[in-house]
Amino acid sequence: MKKRVAIAGFLHETNTFAPTRARYANFEHGGGFMPISRGKEILERCRNTNLGVAGFVDYASSAGWEIVPLLWAVAIPSAHVEQEAYERIAGEIIDRVRAAGPLDGLLIELHGAMVAEHLDDGEGELLARLRAQIGPEVPVAATLDLHGNVTPRMVEQADVLVAYQTYPHVDMARTGWRTAEQLDAIIARGKPFAKAFRQLPFLIPTPWQCTLIEPASALYEQIGAVERGPVSSASILMGFPAADFEDCLPCVLAYGETHDDADAAAERLESYFLKSEGLFAGKAWSSDDAVAEAIRLAFSASKPVVIADTQDNPGAGGDSDTTGMLRALLVAGAENAALGIIFDPESAARAHRAGAGAKVELSLGGKSGIAGDEPLCATYHVDALSDGAVTATGPYYGGTKMQLGPSACISIDGVQIVVTSEKTQMADRQLYRFVGIEPEKKAILVNKSSVHFRADFEPIATAVLVATAPGAMLLDPAQLPFTRLKSGTRLSPGGPPFTRRENSA
Repeated sequence: MKKRVAIAGFLHETNTFAPTRARYANFEHGGGFMPISRGKEILERCRNTNLGVAGFVDYASSAGWEIVPLLWAVAIPSAHVEQEAYERIAGEIIDRVRAAGPLDGLLIELHGAMVAEHLDDGEGELLARLRAQIGPEVPVAATLDLHGNVTPRMVEQADVLVAYQTYPHVDMARTGWRTAEQLDAIIARGKPFAKAFRQLPFLIPTPWQCTLIEPASALYEQIGAVERGPVSSASILMGFPAADFEDCLPCVLAYGETHDDADAAAERLESYFLKSEGLFAGKAWSSDDAVAEAIRLAFSASKPVVIADTQDNPGAGGDSDTTGMLRALLVAGAENAALGIIFDPESAARAHRAGAGAKVELSLGGKSGIAGDEPLCATYHVDALSDGAVTATGPYYGGTKMQLGPSACISIDGVQIVVTSEKTQMADRQLYRFVGIEPEKKAILVNKSSVHFRADFEPIATAVLVATAPGAMLLDPAQLPFTRLKSGTRLSPGGPPFTRRENSA
């Protein structure tokens, strides 16, 4: 008899310091991935994408399971998920699982760092509601982002949590497959694996969490060393260091035949992680210095110099509209440069009204209220227009079809700018090409991204520089105005410990 397994997803990475909250409409759009999908829509839309749910479906099909698709929703990272949006989506998932009938298991794709207006632990609450609905005997397996801030409640309510092992996240679909494998193993053995969970006492700046560089590269190699024999699954999560609540921390997870097996694996990963703490450091440049260095390198280079505008990364809660890096390019007289993406529906609409080839006065970007940032008011040339339909084919997005709304390529003084009506992270070369910019032919590229862009841009880059222009996602967590972290948490690797005031809520 076929196993009946339900699949669902509810993903959001919450930067509690960001300027804009996640509304239901943001989940309807999908933030560069699938729009909110129900039933068979999930199966149709996830096909051949780099998403955990695609891995779920591929494994279930290979195993001959009966798939019961419920609801899948994601929004681009931002501030808190509005209560109305959370309750509406969570409520529909519960309603759909209630109507699904008897199940042998449940697979759910989560992020792991969701904070709602009314709930610090968005995923822990959802898992608890699902557990209350399906009962203690039906196994629940969840896929998590590498940046998840895992809570004790999440570990308690799920039978297994399986996290990505790469940043850039090129293994999202593969992690979905691995999670389904774990669910299958739990069903076969008739009981859950033993669990071990350890939180680490320091925060890590996101650019230095990249698994293409050290120490993360060597740290993640340790998973293969422990994930053998009686240890069924192990995960390392770097955490998302911009969420003001006590479980904002990196962690390790292990699942084994016995508690001793799981504990030994978790202890090994924790020990290696702690020994690596002081190595989580890298060079960051001011906006002006980054541009000056890029111009110097580009003079003799045959490939572009890529600058990461890390603090305005929409993949970490930024609004992708600050103008600090654009100003630095213009002040330095940079030539043959391109920048993307500026999210500015008003400017995109004005460019469309003016038409390709026209000149247009714009108050570009700078609309998020970020300290030290403001719109760049000038006359721009409209180089090209697009309806915003683009298929992102690079390793991170993995074939995702996007709808970015009316979009344009505009230019000023040797700098071309991608302007869109919807936010998404510049992590794919197609996000330049869809408005007529060939990234390989540029001397300098400025990407509003922290790490994901590396998957598609490092192969064409002479060098990658990390710049710190104004933005919502400060590179150094120690600069964020935390009030509710766990006391003693080091605000950066080897940095000062946080002291929580007694009256902090």
